Amino acid sequence: MKTDFKKDLDCYRAALGKPRIIEVPTMQYLMVDGRGAPGTESFTRAIESLYPVAYRIKFASKKNLDRDYVVPPLEGLWWADDMDVFTTSHDKSQWSWTLMIMVPDWIDASMFSAAVVRHLHDEFIPSQGLALTGKHHEIYLSDFRRVEPARLRTILRQPCTAP
Repeated sequence: MKTDFKKDLDCYRAALGKPRIIEVPTMQYLMVDGRGAPGTESFTRAIESLYPVAYRIKFASKKNLDRDYVVPPLEGLWWADDMDVFTTSHDKSQWSWTLMIMVPDWIDASMFSAAVVRHLHDEFIPSQGLALTGKHHEIYLSDFRRVEPARLRTILRQPCTAP
């Protein structure tokens, strides 16, 4: 049985032209932060970095946990330091954003980490024309004993060189 959150969660449903007040449950997300107008190179790269990780997690969930699901839609948070830039002048170059894809609550930090590291090694570094060298390095910005898994922050570093 494949879970489809767009069908199962009320917060992913909307009737055309009928605003309503809803309660959004606590959810965990893959997220990338950035700044600037949609369609810029950094915006496109952010989207291109989210989907491979989302699908690696989905396939790992199906294989290792026997829990399959439809990858939820891309979501975005938008704002500006000066909200007039956002609402009146529409200077998109000054906008900030967070692009997000929800992941189910049964996905834990180890599954996320495995998916991100594989993406870094198997896709991102080779796509830049580089080869892996040296030891993989992780910097844990959050204390895993005190922070819920969805809020853990880690910097991944992989030495690489031009082949």
